[in-house]
Amino acid sequence: MEEADSKYPLLPSEREDVLEDCNLWTRTEKRKWLCTLFIGTSALYASRTSVPLLVPAIALERKWSKTNSGVHFPSMSSLTSRHLAEKERTSFFSILTSGSAIGTLFTGTFGSYLLDYYGWPAVFYVIGTIGVVWTLVLRKIALALERRKAVINSVPCKLHSSLRVKDNIPVPWIRLFQRSEFWSCVIGHACQNNCFFLLLSWLPTYFHDTFPEAKGWVVNMVPWLFCIPSTFLGKWLSEKLIAHGHSITYTRKVIEVICLGSQALGLILIGQTKDYYWALICMTLSISATGFHNNAIIVNPQDLAPQHSGSVFGLMNTVGAVPGFMGVYLAGYILETTNSWVAVFQTTAAINMFGCVVFLVFGSGNAIV
Repeated sequence: MEEADSKYPLLPSEREDVLEDCNLWTRTEKRKWLCTLFIGTSALYASRTSVPLLVPAIALERKWSKTNSGVHFPSMSSLTSRHLAEKERTSFFSILTSGSAIGTLFTGTFGSYLLDYYGWPAVFYVIGTIGVVWTLVLRKIALALERRKAVINSVPCKLHSSLRVKDNIPVPWIRLFQRSEFWSCVIGHACQNNCFFLLLSWLPTYFHDTFPEAKGWVVNMVPWLFCIPSTFLGKWLSEKLIAHGHSITYTRKVIEVICLGSQALGLILIGQTKDYYWALICMTLSISATGFHNNAIIVNPQDLAPQHSGSVFGLMNTVGAVPGFMGVYLAGYILETTNSWVAVFQTTAAINMFGCVVFLVFGSGNAIV
């Protein structure tokens, strides 16, 4: 141990800085992980959206009724919180989440082409193959990172002792469950998830039923195309607000209100129009607003619990998945019993506004654990 001290004559604070630098990704690693995780997010949402795209065709063939119809984001949140400096995390993560729009866009355009010319099984084959290839690439990059960590850990253990302690800190769930800031984040995400997955699942069916003459590739491409610029617009606005002296809390609330409020407005308006182009514009407004969510509640676990963001995001996403599939089923039930898309959209808009009020009142951008 004395020999190690003579080789590394660092003060405790200096050792912490060295440790932090060793744990962060290098510039090359940042580029590799940004590209890999971005493509992974795109592939994930390409596979997720393949079923909604194909539902009208499969339902017609299989005689389905409307009532019959993860770990990725928590892992990304944990990775970015561990291997990026604090000032880089929000920007990096919001770019990654925009991959969801790319994947959805890919399914809506190329998937529509495959559906029209080769049938719905071809969409599953192509997207499934992309997922397998990405998994193999991710494995290769992850192994390279593990080898680098092994080299770092070969340095005398005293320098890295604090790293082992940090990695083993248990998540203070009891303290989190007692904080309204945590629950506002969970509830806001659940309400937005309800809206997002309803649009994700029922968008092709809505246009197929209401405007049968509409071209599938337009319906499945245009609304999701605007998710990408809205994500970067939300990122730019967040950075602008913070640069002008506004707090993280204020910034997160403003961005999330834009998201949930715009989605609710689009849903209310779409129920009042019978024109195809206005319906497309309203749906585009609701879907593109998701990009602002990527810069607010999606990154909020890194604000509330920097050392446990992956676990917190995992719980938040698990709870958010419940209204996600329940809302999709409820929409199908409403359509079967009332045949009213207006009722579906107005119910979803009301849920959105509830989540908006909760996060506006109780949300926070400060660490609570």
